[in-house]
Amino acid sequence: MSNERPPHISFLNTVSYLCCTVLLFGLGVFLPSFSAPQLMEEICDNAIDDDGDGLIDLNDPDCDCPVIAPVSLIPNPSFEDQNCCPGSRSELNCADTWIQASASTTDYLHTCGWMGWREFPPPLPFPDGEGVVGLRDGRVRNVGQEYDWKEYAGACLLSPLLANTSYRFRFHVGFVNQEASPPMSITFFGTTDCANLPFGGTNDMFGCPTNGPGWVELGSVLVNSAGANWKLAEIDLEPTEDIYAVAIGPPCRRTTATVSTYYFFDNLVLDDVQSFEFRINTEGHPCRSDFALTVPEIPKHTYQWYRNGIALPGETDIRIRPTYGVGEYQVRILSDNDCQVSRQFVYQVPVFRESVEHYLCEGTSYAFGDRQLDVPGTYVDTFPSVDQCDSIVTLELLAPGRGEDTLSAFIFEGETYALGNRKFRFAGQYELTYQSSQGCDSLVLLDLDYYRVFVPNVFTPNNDGHNDFFTIFGGADLRSIERLQIFDRWGDLVYEGQQLLPNQSDGGWDGRYKGEFSSPGVYVYMAELEMSDGKIRPFSGSLTLIR
Repeated sequence: MSNERPPHISFLNTVSYLCCTVLLFGLGVFLPSFSAPQLMEEICDNAIDDDGDGLIDLNDPDCDCPVIAPVSLIPNPSFEDQNCCPGSRSELNCADTWIQASASTTDYLHTCGWMGWREFPPPLPFPDGEGVVGLRDGRVRNVGQEYDWKEYAGACLLSPLLANTSYRFRFHVGFVNQEASPPMSITFFGTTDCANLPFGGTNDMFGCPTNGPGWVELGSVLVNSAGANWKLAEIDLEPTEDIYAVAIGPPCRRTTATVSTYYFFDNLVLDDVQSFEFRINTEGHPCRSDFALTVPEIPKHTYQWYRNGIALPGETDIRIRPTYGVGEYQVRILSDNDCQVSRQFVYQVPVFRESVEHYLCEGTSYAFGDRQLDVPGTYVDTFPSVDQCDSIVTLELLAPGRGEDTLSAFIFEGETYALGNRKFRFAGQYELTYQSSQGCDSLVLLDLDYYRVFVPNVFTPNNDGHNDFFTIFGGADLRSIERLQIFDRWGDLVYEGQQLLPNQSDGGWDGRYKGEFSSPGVYVYMAELEMSDGKIRPFSGSLTLIR
């Protein structure tokens, strides 16, 4: 047990000392001076606010540890740092730290300038940022087929890949179309010396790096796409010697394509496997008593679990049962040299909700849980599911009425409306006769109509007082625009609004991003609309900004 005094005791003792000092000073008695008591340093794994700043454990900056996540050993992995803006082909030198690894040159594409060959348009948006690299695996020209025309991009690593250590290389591959970008085994090469970049001298038909000395193949993966898009790929590797520089491109074997082939690369992340895989995983169903959270075991490391940033004393194993309740769980791992924490895992017990309608005949009752209901109305009860989760059931107990009931409802096109054991997909008026489980008939007139929502596909934010804002319009059945988000063609969020009123000609997005006018072009919107039935529905589509 610690012998440190609690901070509030030290404070009271200090006050008492000062009071006595003032009194004795007035009597001509002097006491020796002393230093003010020092607050304790924050201990990061005891669930106590040791330094008295109101912050406990991982919530205190004194306990800051980096989150375990892959950080690429390849410099400038998304080609965003630039020496210049490319104006034409073969300008990989404009991407900082990247090297034309082969005499047959790769291409650097960036939205600030050159955006590729007319016959090989890149798929948009790019996966990460505004720059990518394009390369060929063989080409066809007037002089014939050049099977060994293979283009590679290379880089010296920020730190070497260590021998007999497991690494993962994760990256995006872009495809033009099925003909120009047939399936290809993307291949990753390495060398023990950065001086081996570039390779092959001035011979543009040299082929792959291993056709010369100093290079080894680290791994490859076959990537395929049926159209113009991006695919995420990865290669696991374990070098047998320290690797200081890498090159990426087509495989060594000759291409069999009868047309020029072309591909794109972006977001090249290379790190040890642990950085990719260290995350909190689950065992079992979250509603059952045997549910647990686990993390991978790393030799020579110690573990400490946290909930909402506060340590759970004694929880130092790789496995924990989250009996401490819902919240954000993390694990801190320590070695002799460093401290790291996992990404947060949000643990919450799922709750299922269901709505039920039932018609109640006169003189009968309806069993709902442990109750017998004989009065129409709305009832709510909670029942356990198969996995012991809570299932909240809302029961609408309806009276069949005398003769005929009229029911008005709304749906969107493509939705269905359920009434009893029947579902309706189209607007209209329906005369329906139902027989309840108690054997009584009821005639219902269902008046089913469509919700009316209008989303413009063009707007002109030029301050002329007309169509200067992008928003959503609808009838009285459109209650609220709960959320409206606008994304540019690269996937960046340029606008977000919440709890907006519909039909406001001066509300919504004004076409600006960070105070500046956005460029004309096509944008994507995502919206959540609350309708008159209380449900929130997602909407998405595209809009064109015109100036």
